[in-house]
Amino acid sequence: MNSAAPIQDHRALRFLTAGSVDDGKSTLIGRLLYDSRAILADQLDTLEKRAAGAPIDLSLLTDGLEAEREQGITIDVAYRYFATRARKFIIADAPGHEQYTRNMVTAAAGSDAAVVLVDITKLDTTKSPVPLLAQTRRHALLAHLLRVPSIVFAVNKLDAVSDPAQAYAAVRDALLGFAEHAGIRVAGIVPVSALRGDNVTQPLDAAWYDGPSLLQLLESLPTAQERKDGDLLVPVQYVAREGEGTGNQPRTLWGRIAHGRVKAGDTVQLFPNGEVATVAEVRLAGEVVDVVEAGQSAGIVLDRQIDVSRGDWIGTPKTIHAAQRFSATLAWLDTEPAVIGRKYWVRHGNRWVQARITAIESRLDIHSLEAIDAHELAVNEIGHVIVETQQPLPVESYETNRVGGALIVVDPASNRTSGALLVKAAA
Repeated sequence: MNSAAPIQDHRALRFLTAGSVDDGKSTLIGRLLYDSRAILADQLDTLEKRAAGAPIDLSLLTDGLEAEREQGITIDVAYRYFATRARKFIIADAPGHEQYTRNMVTAAAGSDAAVVLVDITKLDTTKSPVPLLAQTRRHALLAHLLRVPSIVFAVNKLDAVSDPAQAYAAVRDALLGFAEHAGIRVAGIVPVSALRGDNVTQPLDAAWYDGPSLLQLLESLPTAQERKDGDLLVPVQYVAREGEGTGNQPRTLWGRIAHGRVKAGDTVQLFPNGEVATVAEVRLAGEVVDVVEAGQSAGIVLDRQIDVSRGDWIGTPKTIHAAQRFSATLAWLDTEPAVIGRKYWVRHGNRWVQARITAIESRLDIHSLEAIDAHELAVNEIGHVIVETQQPLPVESYETNRVGGALIVVDPASNRTSGALLVKAAA
């Protein structure tokens, strides 16, 4: 738990920071940028002038919106980039306030790791177990449900407690107990002081902690691995027509491969029309290549003209199984509650269809982690539902595939993104 694993992957690590309001997420990212010298000279000059001789406010490096600076909170997801000698990083500062949980879900969906900050000054460390904040539980659960591969807890503001060793140990035990109960595999629990820089990039010099710094742990984490073997599945995002004029012009079907691989000579089947064709050539970044694998955007040229549009799917023949009714976990993000029978728009891959919730079977109590009876889901609640779509969709279990198993829910009246559906199985 407290020792850094060998570096498994040198590819860029995409990670998000999440937690409750004022836990220090923006300051922590600012510290990572500052210590890794990823700040432009003019940015640093601006911060120093604003500080007027006082310590600079590192949170301003990510709180870019004027409303964020005025309110002192993060509203939008701020993406930043930095690199060390060992690795490149793409970081997302997700909002902590409940009102902006949808932004945190957006950031988590494409992340390799989640750093959930825990503000130790907000917790009563004299109790056993230490009661964790609801947002800490919610963000960790959402990251877990969204299959973020590595979840790290950063126990922040250790400089503000009188006995950091006792306080960290108590919070660490509470986090481990919560994670075990929720089925969350924890990649690490790291004590830090984002404001002072303790254990962020350099290891902590303390007798009570001999583990890695946060940066050392992040350098050792693996990236998410798409399934490159087995059946092919590609959501068609764009159809590019080549040449000018009329007649039989070649077309390239572009999409990011969900799983499997494709090469010239492969037999594929289209969904929903069921047509079968042979791949004439495949392209990557506009160049003809031998093979394109999961996680890459492929351009597929077929040996004959078939009616294919954005929202269709390409797969290995007889492996795409469509369903109109399925069970799913629903993370609800709208102020208008999710109710049984109401029609919504859902997006699966690049296809939009109408759908309705036919049953809400339970709601997850984020404190007890028990499933309780529910007839609707309020904002930021998570539940188990049955969904019925107007047209069949090639849904897969989210547990096995994050592309085929995920849908977003949109309110047809307001056009707000109302929820995220994570498919369990066809019902």
